[in-house]
Amino acid sequence: MCSEEYEAAVAAFIRRNGITRCPTACALPTQAAPAAADQAALQRYAVLRSQSRRQQVAGRDRSFWAAKVLAGHGE
Repeated sequence: MCSEEYEAAVAAFIRRNGITRCPTACALPTQAAPAAADQAALQRYAVLRSQSRRQQVAGRDRSFWAAKVLAGHGE
């Protein structure tokens, strides 16, 4: 694939998926210095992801203990 074909493929991908910035720079902490708005968005995302994971774990724990109680404590 020549560079022109590559650039056209990348441009088509961006148009199709609506990507406006590098997803890696916005999804994970990097050594770069992203804009303050991007840093704030990354922090909000990390907090929400952490809360969601804690809720999922708590839900699984409740489900596990409820099943154990209904089963008669390991009989």
